[in-house]
Amino acid sequence: MARIAPVDPAAAEGKTKTLFEAVEKKLGVVPNLLRTLGASPAALEAYLGFSQALGGAGLDAKTRESIALTVAGVNGCDYCASAHTAIGGSLGIGSEELAENLAGRSGDAKLAAALDFAAAVTRKRGLVGDEDLAALKQAGHDDAAAVEIVVTVALNLLTNYVNHVAETEIDFPKVSTEAASAAA
Repeated sequence: MARIAPVDPAAAEGKTKTLFEAVEKKLGVVPNLLRTLGASPAALEAYLGFSQALGGAGLDAKTRESIALTVAGVNGCDYCASAHTAIGGSLGIGSEELAENLAGRSGDAKLAAALDFAAAVTRKRGLVGDEDLAALKQAGHDDAAAVEIVVTVALNLLTNYVNHVAETEIDFPKVSTEAASAAA
């Protein structure tokens, strides 16, 4: 049972109701994470704005989903592992690649470098070394990509932490981070 009660979209009021309506129009549903964030209209609005802004960044949606999976794997967030596996699958990322991404790996060298960097940022709380940044750049990423990876990690830390604190009920096909943690 969730430790922070998710807001029922039918009972939402004010700004939360307006934001839920926009989410439902776009996704067809209001996922439990967003219902949980709905306890604070400001938090929900900040998350949605942050997500929307990253949608216009240089990293494509597949790369952002792969990073989200890596961060979920590092942090042991089953909700985000489940959500981003479903979203990544809907974008055409294969199930084997999704499992690899959850463990912080990829068969694509450039993506693997991005995931290595994202995992380092997560594990080291941003205190990465020169070698971490150099490896990212050697794989073909520029400064803009480095910043966008850090910001994508930060967005996913936010959701991982909300889910950990709230014990958000998973409303996607369940994916466990246990196997990814053992494989990493």
